[in-house]
Amino acid sequence: MTTIKEIADLAGVSRGTVDRVLNNRGAVNPKTAEKVMKIAQAMNYRPNRVGLALATQKKKYKIGVILFSEHNPFFDEVMAGVQSKTEELQDFGFTILTRRVEFDLHAQLAAIDSLMEAGIHGLMLAPYNHPLIQQKIDELAGQQIPVVTVNTDIEGSRRIAYVGSDYFRGGCIAAGLFHLMTAGNIELGIITGSSNVLCHSERIRGLCHTLEASYPRIQITDIAEIHDDEFESYALTRELLDTHPKIDALFFAAAGVYGGCKAVMESGRHPKIITFDEVPTTLEMLHKGVISATISQQPHRQGSRSLDLLFEYITSGTLPEQELHYVEHSIRIKENL
Repeated sequence: MTTIKEIADLAGVSRGTVDRVLNNRGAVNPKTAEKVMKIAQAMNYRPNRVGLALATQKKKYKIGVILFSEHNPFFDEVMAGVQSKTEELQDFGFTILTRRVEFDLHAQLAAIDSLMEAGIHGLMLAPYNHPLIQQKIDELAGQQIPVVTVNTDIEGSRRIAYVGSDYFRGGCIAAGLFHLMTAGNIELGIITGSSNVLCHSERIRGLCHTLEASYPRIQITDIAEIHDDEFESYALTRELLDTHPKIDALFFAAAGVYGGCKAVMESGRHPKIITFDEVPTTLEMLHKGVISATISQQPHRQGSRSLDLLFEYITSGTLPEQELHYVEHSIRIKENL
């Protein structure tokens, strides 16, 4: 029976590349993909998924998943992607152990420790941005337990891949939207989640970079940190609007959008508002015209793709050919809901 390794050797590429071509997973150079497919067809390749399932079932692999709060609707969508992939991986004898924790360093450390004690063979993690979390990832790597970070990354760690948005680019896109939606000198307020989550700070960095480089007429007035909490967002957005009566625009870099929008509605003002994601309450505010635009980042895809990468590594020992697996940004306005 023809194997992926034989096809890879003949094509002069890695087994990971062959797997992606044959299973339509991830981007591969079109010429390379055509070459791999021709070789596979010529050798009458048939994937031996039954054999793989029997082999992995004997080993009973476990993958741990740690995502943020039960009260965060975005991560509900990421978890939905995890659950859809879990059904497929169960056929291969994989067990997926999930944890949902608050934006808290010690809660995340405890969750990692509990999964290590459970004997996991891989970890999918939305990391709290702290050196102790990086050390945990490196400790797992030292024990040959691969880690894939999802939705937010952590710099300098030994994780094998990251799946999620290019958050810097997301901030750049938001800056461009503010430019298109406004005129004249603009005062912009920012409501962010936590400085200890890298994706939030990267979005702001991308926004600031683009505004300074291309649209200096838009000036950042103030930043409020609301820890992805709706009530805190409501209170601090209201305070931000009261303190800065000339604010013309608001940028929500994380969750807490609904609470902040409620404060805006009560203020009677109509700033241009740009947010992220397509959770139901955000779409409601977009439909009402409170939010001007929201930028989506495919949470379901993030969940399923992260498990895919861990599955491929655990079963084949093949590292992903690229570390960064960015999902596509898409812009939603009221008219294309």
